[in-house]
Amino acid sequence: MEGAGGAWCDGAVLRFRRHDPGRRLSGVRVLSSAFRADLAYRPELGSWELCRERPPLWRLEYRLELTHADGTRSEEGPRELRCPDYAEPEWLTVPAAPGVRRRLRLPGLGTAVVWSPSAATGRALVAHDGADYDRLGGLGRFAATTGVPFHLVLLPVRWREEWYSADPGYAALLGRRILPRIRAALGAGPVIGAGVSLGALAMLHAQRACPEGFAGLFLQSGSYFQPRYDRQESGFRRWGRIVRFTGRMRAASTGPAVPVAMTCGAAEENLANNRDMADFMRKQGYPVAFAENPDAHTWTGWRDALHPHLTDLLRRVWPD
Repeated sequence: MEGAGGAWCDGAVLRFRRHDPGRRLSGVRVLSSAFRADLAYRPELGSWELCRERPPLWRLEYRLELTHADGTRSEEGPRELRCPDYAEPEWLTVPAAPGVRRRLRLPGLGTAVVWSPSAATGRALVAHDGADYDRLGGLGRFAATTGVPFHLVLLPVRWREEWYSADPGYAALLGRRILPRIRAALGAGPVIGAGVSLGALAMLHAQRACPEGFAGLFLQSGSYFQPRYDRQESGFRRWGRIVRFTGRMRAASTGPAVPVAMTCGAAEENLANNRDMADFMRKQGYPVAFAENPDAHTWTGWRDALHPHLTDLLRRVWPD
């Protein structure tokens, strides 16, 4: 935001500034997945200003919503504010192991991208939102640097909000058609399923419906909506279906337990329902490792939590 203002982290405080010396704007608001807040106009400075307590995060992705004099709105951003204690993961810069990418046609789903290491392996990790998990979440590079050989299957998605909202039809498609096709093509056994947000919810839902296909789960910031925590999401058209699934999870005393790693941003709305889901799953026999990472509901936050949490899960599921 050079020339228009800026944002910076001052220890325990975040500060935002948007220059407007002629007061052409009638309002400025910070929008992020961690919080939303209005800036106040300071005529003596000719700028909009906000000073607020820093949430439990090391970096913040945000936009500025500008309200103009005629009532219209526009946005500036996205922007990133990095606090002094933030550092990118080391694995982003280490040499990647050799491997090849290819395409795999999947019935009823489309074409997945598969990354395979040079070393022979019968292990596979299958990820929802595959293209974004790879491009924005760094999953492909992580797979090539972790030191644990496995095939990475990046699944396509056509109707995300429908398929990934505890849809029984999609769970059956994934568990009964897609995973057997993947295992046959790669010579693999039961897979580790991975997902973020709705994709994490859908992977857990599929594991409950077709447990025989899964050896483990890696779930980041799952959208495990519950009425007591998530009323702000009640306008989502598949709210009822998700709430019914999470209700069944809360009521179950046992489950088809596999090793699980869960991460969630310490500054995001989904934290309470993720804590609850981790507790429900432990009570049902799942060995759950749960971690809160200092970020919000963002791809960079999910990327930064891959190590050590996914690394540890890989070694739990595939110890040799």
